[in-house]
Amino acid sequence: MLTITANQRAAMLATCIRALPDEGCGLLLGTNEGIVVDVVASPNVAASAKVYEIDPLVLLRSFRRADDEGLEVVGVFHSHTHSPAYPSPTDIRQAPDPAWHYVLVSLAQVPSEVRSYTIVEGEVTEELVRVEGVTVPRADD
Repeated sequence: MLTITANQRAAMLATCIRALPDEGCGLLLGTNEGIVVDVVASPNVAASAKVYEIDPLVLLRSFRRADDEGLEVVGVFHSHTHSPAYPSPTDIRQAPDPAWHYVLVSLAQVPSEVRSYTIVEGEVTEELVRVEGVTVPRADD
């Protein structure tokens, strides 16, 4: 399960909307228990509506900050501008860490959809997202 606040959810949505027409992206800092402490926006250096790439400087600063504050980089978020909040084949191939939470923000409909997944050896598993005490069900629930 991934736990975020309503403000963190709003920050992810704002980052993704500001990036339009490209995908928006960023990192999640938090604890190994899946509690997000901060959302770190990143420019999409791929400058694409089909793929995202976290700015290497944002990545470096986030890992250093996590070390300094006793946190972990626990995941990444990015948007799909015209498709559902489900990892694409490219997302699955590029998933760097099996312990991370992969949050997808779909801007294809209003209201926007936010879902989280684990990706381990190419296998995608949706996980519950808890937003300030409200649990968002998985798509198959």
